[in-house]
Amino acid sequence: MAEITAAMVQELREATNVGMMECKRALVEAGGDKETAIRLLRERGVAIAAKKATRTANQGLIAAAGDGKVGTLIEINSETDFVAKNENFQKFVKVMAEKALGMADNTITETTKAEMAAKVAEIGENLVAKRNVRYTVQGAGLVATYIHLNGKLGVMLELGFSKSDTAASPVVQALSKDLTLHIAACNPKYLVSSEVPADVLTAEREIYAKQVTGKPANIVDKIVDGKIRKFYEQVCLVDQGFVKEPDLSVTKLLEAKGKDVGDTLTLRRFVRWQLGE
Repeated sequence: MAEITAAMVQELREATNVGMMECKRALVEAGGDKETAIRLLRERGVAIAAKKATRTANQGLIAAAGDGKVGTLIEINSETDFVAKNENFQKFVKVMAEKALGMADNTITETTKAEMAAKVAEIGENLVAKRNVRYTVQGAGLVATYIHLNGKLGVMLELGFSKSDTAASPVVQALSKDLTLHIAACNPKYLVSSEVPADVLTAEREIYAKQVTGKPANIVDKIVDGKIRKFYEQVCLVDQGFVKEPDLSVTKLLEAKGKDVGDTLTLRRFVRWQLGE
């Protein structure tokens, strides 16, 4: 068997941009022949994937999968919007979303390496499996997803109930859809006010206080407190005015729909992704 030298491995690496160990294995299999080794790497999609990986991928798709009890969002990036609109790529992303139902959060990059390398070789541009998140219902509840702008934005939320059969209610099914639409449109940063970081709250209070300088301290405090309540209404999901009926807060909406179905409805968590953020 031909001796595989460090110089041979380095030469193959420079030609393919593949890792040293992968290059050495290919040379061993090829009996030291560089061109055969390149062909082996190309057949595996490794060489092409490595070459393309140096190019920026900031287009692509966000996709969702789930059955109401478990749901997932994934983001797979491509170099161009042209590829993102390709039916072949769209089907591939849907398959990856279904696969992600069995993945822990943010493991898609490692878990789908083989599939991504093969698809890079097929499509001919860099693809990146960027992130994934999975919700599994805890007790009585419902996971809902929504994809907006042809995969440019994705939303997932979990609703909680006290009765297991509430999830099947048409009222609740419609509510879950409305809430995902609301999150997509209104872009809340937090679920409830207690989630707002202390430093963010302090900065907001300082800004509001400077807007009313010269007034008595007790008046300043009242004005600042009022502005903080308005701030919560802007950034906290449960305090926002419902997008379809702005005078009705999301909290009041949940209370009203809960009365309709004879249950207590709660928003447990949500996520909103913008492509490329």
